[in-house]
This record gives sequence, C-alpha cells and structure tokens, in this order.
Amino acid sequence: MRTLEEWEEALALAVDTDYSYGLARRMEAFKTNAVLGYRTAGSRAEWETGEMLLREMQALGLRDVHKDRIRVDGWEFEKAVMRFTDGQGQEHEFQLGAYQTDFHTHGFEAFSMVYLGKGTAESYRNVDVEGKLVLIDINQRDGWWINFPVYQAHIKGAAALVAVQEQGYGEIHDTALNAQDIAGPEDAAAFSISRADADIIRASMIDNEARVMFDACSTVTRGCRDYNIVGCIPGQEEDGKILLSAHYDSYFSGFQDDNAAVAMMLGIARAILAIGYRPGKTLVFCAMAAEEWGVAGSKYDWSTGAYEQVFTACPSWQGQVIADLNFELPAHAHGRKDGVRCTYEYVDFLEEFLCGIKADGQAYPDGVEVVYPIQTWSDDFSMAIAGIPSMVNDFSAGEFMETHYHSQYDNENFYQEPVYRFHHELYGRLVLALDRTAVVPLDFRRLFEAVKESVDPGTCERTGADRKTLFAAIDRAAALGGRLYDIIKDKNRCYREMLRSGREEEAGRLAASCRELNRALLGAFRKEQDYFVRLNWHDEVLFPQEAVQNNLKAVSRAMDCLGTGDVRGALEAVYGIDNNRYAFLFDREVFCYFTEYVLDQPAGRLKWGAGRIVHHENLFGLVTGLKAKSCEGAPDLEGEMQTLKQVAGRQALCYRDDIKYMTACVEKMAQALMGCMDLA
Repeated sequence: MRTLEEWEEALALAVDTDYSYGLARRMEAFKTNAVLGYRTAGSRAEWETGEMLLREMQALGLRDVHKDRIRVDGWEFEKAVMRFTDGQGQEHEFQLGAYQTDFHTHGFEAFSMVYLGKGTAESYRNVDVEGKLVLIDINQRDGWWINFPVYQAHIKGAAALVAVQEQGYGEIHDTALNAQDIAGPEDAAAFSISRADADIIRASMIDNEARVMFDACSTVTRGCRDYNIVGCIPGQEEDGKILLSAHYDSYFSGFQDDNAAVAMMLGIARAILAIGYRPGKTLVFCAMAAEEWGVAGSKYDWSTGAYEQVFTACPSWQGQVIADLNFELPAHAHGRKDGVRCTYEYVDFLEEFLCGIKADGQAYPDGVEVVYPIQTWSDDFSMAIAGIPSMVNDFSAGEFMETHYHSQYDNENFYQEPVYRFHHELYGRLVLALDRTAVVPLDFRRLFEAVKESVDPGTCERTGADRKTLFAAIDRAAALGGRLYDIIKDKNRCYREMLRSGREEEAGRLAASCRELNRALLGAFRKEQDYFVRLNWHDEVLFPQEAVQNNLKAVSRAMDCLGTGDVRGALEAVYGIDNNRYAFLFDREVFCYFTEYVLDQPAGRLKWGAGRIVHHENLFGLVTGLKAKSCEGAPDLEGEMQTLKQVAGRQALCYRDDIKYMTACVEKMAQALMGCMDLA
C-alpha cells in the first residue's frame, strides 16, 4: 500500500504536459468563424468540440462517459467583414469581432458609419444615426460595460454599434479584437473592430462619417439544446464525489481560456489512471458548455452551462460533491505569486495543504497562497451557490486580463510550460488530499469572522441597527464552527492514519459512518450561500448589508458636499450609489432598461444572479438635476438635499432590516451547525 507521499510522487512523474498541450491545440479545430475562431454556446462548433471531448474521455478510460443535456440560448457567429476605401483610394478589408446579438446582411451592403466618441447620450445630440453603423471607443474596465452604449445606439435607431477597445481589454496590440458577454438584448446589434482598423476609417471620415460595405452573419437562437460532457473515475464510496471542471466554449481560438484548462483537467485524469490510484470518492470530470455566454437579455448571461448542470441536469450533485476544482487560464502565470481562490469554508484546509507544496520557482518565484472569497467571473460561483464548495486557480488579477484575454492573442505563443506543469501537479495532489478525507473539511468559523468584519460599527450606530445582538450571535456561531472543525480535523487525521497503515476496511467503515455528517455539512454550506451571498451592481460578491452600507456612506458624502455647495463632489458621491454611475451618461430609457431587467425578470433568465440584488435607489432625476446646476455660480440645492435626506432615511430602514436579517441567518446557521455536531 503506497503512502500519500508515494502517490503524489507517482502522479508528478505521470503528468504529461505534452499530451495536455496537444489536446488544447486540437480543440482549436472547431470554429464558427473560419478566420477568427469562436466556439460559442449552442453552436455547431461547440457541439463538435463536445463530441471530440467525449471520445477523448472514453479513450482515456474514464467510466460512465456521457453528455448531460442542458438548455441555453445559442449564438452562431459566422462572419463580420467590412470593406472600406480610404481618401487615397486604397481599398481595405477588415475582420470584425462580434457580440451575442442578431444581425444579418445579404452579402455586402452599404452603410454610413458615424463616429460618436464614447457613445453616450450627449454624443447623439443633433446627430441622425437611423440605419447607420455607430463607431465608438470603450474602456470596459474603467468606464462602463458594452451593453449601455449598444442599447443607446439601438434606441436611437442605429443598425449596429461597432466598438473599439481603447484600453481595459485587448491592450497587447492595436490589431487586437475583443469579445465579452453582451449582457443585453439580442436585437441591439454589436460588433468589435481593432484600434488599427478603426484609425484607418476615422482618418478618412468627413464630419465624422464615412461609407463602408459590411457583410455580417450573427445569429442568436433562444432555447437551444447544449451539452456538458462528463466522465468518472469510480470511487469506493457511494455518495462522495470530487468534481473537476472547465469550460470548452471560447472566443477566438481560446488557448488559455479555456482549452488549456479542459486539457489540464483531462491531463490530471490521465495521470491518476496511469498510476493505478483507486480513489475513495468518485472523481467526476466535467467539460462545461456555455460559460462565456448562454442566456440573452440578462445581466447574468455567463456561466450558464455550469448553472444548468448543477441546478437542472444533475441536481443530485448537491449534497454529494464535497469540492469543485474549477480551472481557468492555467498555462500562464498571472503574477509572481500563484493563488488558489476558494470559498471561506475551505481556506483553512487549503492553507494547511499548501504548507506541503513547494512552488516552482521558475513559474512562481513568490510561492502560492489562498485567496478568498470566490468571484462571479467563472463557473465555480454557480457551483458554490448550489451547495458545492468550490475553488479555482486564481487568474483575474494579472495583466493578461487587460492585454490578451478574449482576443485573438490568447494563443499558444503565450504558453508557459512550467506554469502548466505546476498546476497539473498542484491540483492533482489536491485531488489526492481531498480524497483522503472522511469528512468534508469545511471550517465555518472563517465565514463568521468575515461577516463580522464586513459590518461597519459607525453605520450601525448612525442608523440604530442592532450590532450588539448580531455580533453576539456571530461570536457564538464562530466558536461553534471552530469546535466542529476541530472534530472534523480529528476524524480526518484518523482516516489518513488508517489508510497510511493499510487498515483500509477500518477506514471504509469510518468513511461510511460520516456520510450523514457530510450531507449535513454540505446542507449547511448551501444554507450559508443562500443566506449570505449577495451581489452589487458591478457583480462583486458581498454580504447582504454591505450594499446598503456603502450606499449610506455615499449619501453622507453627497450631503456633506451639497452643504458646502460642491455640486461636482456631490455628483461623484451619488454615482457610487447602486448603479447610478451610469445615470449621468445615458438616456433614462437605457438606465431603466438595465435596472429593471435585474429587478423584474424571471429567475430562469437571471440564473445565478436571481435574488442577489435586493435594494435599489433610482436617482436618475437627482443626477440630471445636479448636472444642470453644476455650472451655476450659487445654485439653490435645497430640493436635492431633501431628496438625499429621503434616500438616507429609506436606506437606514433597509440597513436596520438587513442587520436583523443577518442576525436571524447567523442564528439559523448556528442551529444547522449544532445539527452537524450531533452527527459528529
């Protein structure tokens, strides 16, 4: 019987990054756009890739290889080609990227193209864009998302919007195209053009307008069949599972995002099979469809395949899967230090695990760390809110996201083999470590500490919120969570010792005796996700009271500014309230559309975002009024001050209710943990 260390050594020797690299490249063969690539939700190219991965899983020797059928909105982007004759008579042909919208020409058609700067409401003053293409500059990191200027162009009658990434994304080269999820309706058409190509057109414009020929075919179809591809290495336990996941749809060739991740997932499976390891828990390998986009007309239009997998295709995973190891962009270093991003409850287990990991100095000279909580950027969020504790290799902080991400420069030229090998070995070892647990190693104490830290005492004092009762409940729950985790660690130490000493039957009996406890722990985790995970209007994860807490601080700053006559300062503060930073840039119709489609739309269209924004202050009128007065010498601001006082009153009431809600949820969590203690 091999020790864990011997299995880890054998696994490292069995890792073959050449195999994984080759598989990642093979995935590039399937594309919707013959020139640019794209392997999008519900498309023929995505289906063909899934079929190839199914055959690959079978060839590797995975068991129960199958396709789980899901339902998504599909997008087939065939082409977007623009021809232009410049002022010197030179002819140009440009390949354009696209967003998930519906637009068709009948071959090349003539269009007027109008350049409108940032494409805000002000840009359209005295400009007729009916039936024209609107060219704009955009920075989706520091400005606003693509859906706002696209819908602005749409309601003004434009045929389509063509966006140029001036910064934020695609910064690697001026020929870079960029693609992102549209987060808007499919009838508001949108495409992307490189900075270099846009400059050629703009240089020959007369009064910011030019004639172009455009041939495009971009098709959105609601309610398509799609498939997630699943294979297993069977374990000895009936109910315990460890999930490894990555998505196989892509923009452009998608080498890093996410071909390399799918290939690494199967590379880990290949290595585990090669060394003959017999897992205690069933290892599930799932290639997810429709991660980049999969539902039209929704703010939460990505991670659709993962959401559908765990909520509709295979809800039985809830209560069985003890961890999801999700992979994104794993063949490139996103900084000098690597990170494993996880839910709060897995922080302590992972920190202990990483103590035994020596990072590859060439790949990560500053080592590897645990970061938390998870974000909404990838499929692990959908898994977590379904009750599956999740983690992902941290990928969002490096410059790659601003330079290469979602562009044609995400290709094999930026492959880093030492990084790729390290991730194969790191997450392969993590699978072995998780498999050697009898009890799912969840430490709820870290969650309660984070909840407590998120509550601002000053805001509680100013609003009359009952912080004392909440904090007392948190302290009791955190202490309970700590005691429970000590028991979990003791059981897992015993389990590992049994396996180390060859007492497999005894270890099996211990694991079997912990099944009810595991179900209870995973049930408590699911409750925690329902109770405490909320989003703000920028898709950041926060606790229920934090959105209102931040609003109240912004309202206070705005009132202080108005008190001194600082209108511009007041505006800046108001922009920080909910989604009102967009109010001063676009028409009311645009602002209201992208507010109401979050607050008043079926949960089936909102997916993982449903119910996670619970308050909203519509301050469009206040913003426009302040803008009008910002140029006056000594404006009368009494009306605006009264409006802000009313906002402060409403938000204070919400905050008091949120703190009561938090207190009740902490107490419910404590009861759930007591139930776990009884089973332990």
